Amino acid sequence: MGNREALIEGAKTCLLEKGYSRTTARDIATAAGVSLAAIGYHFGSKEALLNEAMREALIGEWAAEVGGAMAAREAGGGSRERFVATWRQVVESLSNPRLRALWTTQFEILSLGASQPELVAELSKMQGEAREGLAQLFGTIDADSDPETAQAVGSFMQALMLGVVALHLFDADSAPTGQELARSIRLVADRLDG
Repeated sequence: MGNREALIEGAKTCLLEKGYSRTTARDIATAAGVSLAAIGYHFGSKEALLNEAMREALIGEWAAEVGGAMAAREAGGGSRERFVATWRQVVESLSNPRLRALWTTQFEILSLGASQPELVAELSKMQGEAREGLAQLFGTIDADSDPETAQAVGSFMQALMLGVVALHLFDADSAPTGQELARSIRLVADRLDG
């Protein structure tokens, strides 16, 4: 592993252990086992490095955990079954301390938004890139869906996921299950159609 990769891994470790705002450049360099100057050389700033580490953790680790488990479970069933099973996997992923810390770090970044709009813009960009993948993961669009539909459905799934994860982090007993979400979405859709 080169210095660049070591820095990303060190930054991921620091993000998950200390959070975004409490992580220093020295913390990252120490965790990576490289010089402090390597951060500037490879990334330009601590913030750029933390943003890249966050991107890799979100798109790499979380997506691999949930998506990989879903691929292993896919033995048939319809869209509703896939939707419910995916929610189950999302909730189960919160029992993984590393992935739970990743979610709490995302919420920390959102809370820093007023004072660091460029940070929130970066997180927003990452979320935008993930929308289509989320919609496909939950089985709510097909791989050949048009981009506008993929973004619209992905935005809805993202909003739903942020809310459900927040409930699970703060009050797991009152958070809805996949079955309850599927039923609620059907009720709302019927109401909107009626």
